[in-house]
This record gives sequence, C-alpha cells and structure tokens, in this order.
Amino acid sequence: MLNMKLTPKQDRRTDKRRVGDIGENIACTFLEKHGFKVVERNYLRKWGEIDIVAQKGGVMRFVEVKSVSYVTLPNNVPHVTDKYRPEDNMHPGKLKRLGRTMQTYMLHKKLDCDFQLDLITVKMNMVTREARVELIENIIL
Repeated sequence: MLNMKLTPKQDRRTDKRRVGDIGENIACTFLEKHGFKVVERNYLRKWGEIDIVAQKGGVMRFVEVKSVSYVTLPNNVPHVTDKYRPEDNMHPGKLKRLGRTMQTYMLHKKLDCDFQLDLITVKMNMVTREARVELIENIIL
C-alpha cells in the first residue's frame, strides 16, 4: 500500500494563458451586456481556434480576444503605456487560420447565415482590477 499526500490542484498555466483566460471571461461578459448571445467558447481544430462564437441580429460572430496586462507586456514596452496595442497581434497568418476555422465551424454546424470576424481587445490593470474593453467589428480577412 502506498500512502500519498493529496495536494490541491496546482494552476500550471503560464501568466500569458492566465491573463488570456481572464480576458476571454471579461469579453463574454461585455458581449452579453451588449446584446450578444454567446454560443460557444474555444472552438478548437488542428489548424486554429476561435475564442468566442456569438450571435447578434441573425449574424454569427467569430470573436478573437486579445488580452494584455502589465504582466504579459513584452520586455521592450514600459509597464505603464497606452502605446502597446494587442490588436497588432492580428497578423496575416493568424487571419488565414481564423478564416479557415470559421469556414470549418459553419460547415460542421451546417449553418447558412451571415457571419463575420470581430476582435475584442482587453487591457487589464491587475492591481486595480480594472479593464478597458474595445470591440472592433467586421474585420476583413
């Protein structure tokens, strides 16, 4: 017989992943407060992931969330800044993967409706526990 001491489950997520998860939760709350219905989260395929699938006004919205806090800012960016833009991480390769994943979702769910790609940026101050949220709608792929 082996005696083992049980310890609470440790959170092994990186700071970046932890901030991303918080940002996605904030984004869902923001969307719901603005009349969106969150349909699904973290739709994952080998070639990409959609953070949030939401619906509003008969349009399926695929929402990419980019979150940043002073914890996850790159080393070359001062910790107190408005110059760092999380939306700058929407590079052509990311857009291509998102487009393919969106098409897969529409086919997989057998949907025949209008759809678009939106971006939510979440800038968080982890000390004051405040966040600034911005919705950028209908990004061109």
